Amino acid sequence: MVTITKKEFKKLSDYIKTNYGIHLKEEKQTLIEGRLHNVLIQNNFNSFSEYYNYIISDKTGNSVVTLINKITTNHTFFMREADHFYYFRDKVLPYIKNMKNMKDLRIWSAGCSTGEEPYTLAMIIDEFFGKEKIYWDAKVLATDISSKVLDTAVRGIYSNEEIAALPSTWKLNYFKKYDDENSVLVDKIRNEIIYRKFNLMDEVFPFKRKFHVIFCRNVMIYFDAKTKTELVNKFYDITESGGYLFIGHSESLNREETRYKYIMPAVYRKE
Repeated sequence: MVTITKKEFKKLSDYIKTNYGIHLKEEKQTLIEGRLHNVLIQNNFNSFSEYYNYIISDKTGNSVVTLINKITTNHTFFMREADHFYYFRDKVLPYIKNMKNMKDLRIWSAGCSTGEEPYTLAMIIDEFFGKEKIYWDAKVLATDISSKVLDTAVRGIYSNEEIAALPSTWKLNYFKKYDDENSVLVDKIRNEIIYRKFNLMDEVFPFKRKFHVIFCRNVMIYFDAKTKTELVNKFYDITESGGYLFIGHSESLNREETRYKYIMPAVYRKE
């Protein structure tokens, strides 16, 4: 097995943090070595130094895609941290619906992983608006740094076990049989999601209009305090007044540093 030295780990982790914001602590060295081992073997690299040089010299960007896919943990499921979705349904959507002269709803699922979060939002929106939905532009922008998880999300195919806990009306109205073990989301819901590969560390966010709601849950756990603060400030600047930021329950914002107002655990609002 090709082992990674402390010096090699630092060089690789510094590159990842600088370009993608992901902070790999020293105790992750063995984990990273294991996740990347097969990549080195398949490409006949004798050391992590050779692998690092390959990454930074690869003009196609494919090697970086593989690296990010290997080191990121994309664990998610439908209705994860369900109280957020109930709050979105019961408080956020009625607030936006009652705003005058507006029939657009701009939502960003940042770090969408394999699509469960944005699809859940789309189903809630469809159910909430009902017949009025045709008058609304309520597409969800869903982004992730990993092309692998985005490919899964776009397909919209999930095992019957994965959707078992969803409301029976959702399974009836929003899914159809794909094969004996899997179901696929209907086009009405799949078409409501715009999937894009996006790096949250980009200096400038290329959005022409601000968002009413940003979901960025269980993403910032990989960032150090400075990176997290900078990202939250960028989120704030592209949030509409009265808009919301949802983060993961294992995450929190320093209330003395953020301009968002604390609403409830992991939910913040721009006043």
